[in-house]
Amino acid sequence: MSGFRVLVVDDEPQIQRFLRPALTAAGYEVIEAGTGAQALKAIATMAPDLIILDLGLPDMDGKEVVQNVRGWSELPIIILSARDRESEKIAALDLGADDYIEKPFGIGELTARIRTALRHRTREDGGVTEISVDGLHIDTVRRLITRDDTPIHLTPKEYDLVLMLARHAGRVVTHKALLTSVWGPAHADDLHYLRVFVGQVRGKIERDPSSPAIIRTEPGVGYRFVGEDA
Repeated sequence: MSGFRVLVVDDEPQIQRFLRPALTAAGYEVIEAGTGAQALKAIATMAPDLIILDLGLPDMDGKEVVQNVRGWSELPIIILSARDRESEKIAALDLGADDYIEKPFGIGELTARIRTALRHRTREDGGVTEISVDGLHIDTVRRLITRDDTPIHLTPKEYDLVLMLARHAGRVVTHKALLTSVWGPAHADDLHYLRVFVGQVRGKIERDPSSPAIIRTEPGVGYRFVGEDA
């Protein structure tokens, strides 16, 4: 048993009937809510470790739940929704959701995303200063990046970009969040510049920049730094 408690917020009984046994079998304790109001009450009183949230709730939009929770908590939130418009994904992620999975979905993918989100939360709580994936090692104290023990020279902005993605490993970071964090609010819409810059970074840190394994593109939304189980 993982010991983690997962809150599933969805008003579709068939989704709840499918997820409860699947998540229980994976070692999670499952709490259920069918409305946004029930979800907010459960978050406040039952202390879940992670939320799986549908956007189409009967009493409020799921994005309102995200916004409310982010006002006081960094609890991991995975959106699970039939809405497939890029604007919906971007809005939910920009409000603070950690990940987004479209319905229909596979339970294997969902549990992998859950593990990644919980692992990321543990890293943040533990103040992790070193990150490693696929031979790439990031030392955040010395601001040093190596691959297979060989130092990689990055410009300050390139390092900031990699660090922003790595600190959110396994999660989608939107174009706007990256541009604002690394270059400031005045550059929030410079998508072409970001794509060129990411290409330059991939040329330095990827084994095969033409088939990136570490920095993956989420079309129309942003980028994902790939860690274990991603």
